[in-house]
Amino acid sequence: MLTHLAVIMDGNGRWAQRRGLPRAMGHREGVEALRRLVRLCPKYEIRYLTVYAFSTENWKRPEAEIQTLMLLIHEFLDRELIVLKEQGVRIRILGDIGPLQPALREKIKNAVSTTAGLEKLHLSVALNYGGRQELLRSAKALAKRALKGENPDDWREEDFAGELYTGDLPEPDLLIRTGGDTRISNFLLWQIAYTEFWSTETYWPDFGEKELAEAMTAFTNRQRRYGGV
Repeated sequence: MLTHLAVIMDGNGRWAQRRGLPRAMGHREGVEALRRLVRLCPKYEIRYLTVYAFSTENWKRPEAEIQTLMLLIHEFLDRELIVLKEQGVRIRILGDIGPLQPALREKIKNAVSTTAGLEKLHLSVALNYGGRQELLRSAKALAKRALKGENPDDWREEDFAGELYTGDLPEPDLLIRTGGDTRISNFLLWQIAYTEFWSTETYWPDFGEKELAEAMTAFTNRQRRYGGV
């Protein structure tokens, strides 16, 4: 069963450039693709969806593009929050939202708190997120526990995983990357140790049910042995 789907939503800018459009239009169409996927997940009995929206490295992009991305997050929450609540979607944030503008931070916190009790679909948005930074954050949390008297020799992998942003989530079964690249790009480095990977040349704005069905077919035809035979 595919319970947890993770997606690196790549190719927005190239989608726009191929059409002679500003990159901002690609990001806007990418939001529409996310809306489609959120609606499709319950149909395919996917209970957890984690998407890579903005990495810690994305701050290197032009200021105008960053502002566009932040505006789209504003608009998405303004337009979709009521609909997401009606659909039973719980919103989670993976990453450090501290550097975001105060108004956006409050809007995100409100979305997280008002959907906290919903269970039909857990939508985790990786925002100002980096996998290495997350691992360092977990290590620091365990170091603080050691200073309080815990014995590190008693810790297991579950203790480290419990300090991650995804501490109460199952590990992804399938990771999809759109746009043709096959890099992990600092995404969920701990969590995807045994995740199946599927890449498509399709740019994220064009990703729909056809591509999701193809990915799921490929997933169901694989054997997940977890190091066994």
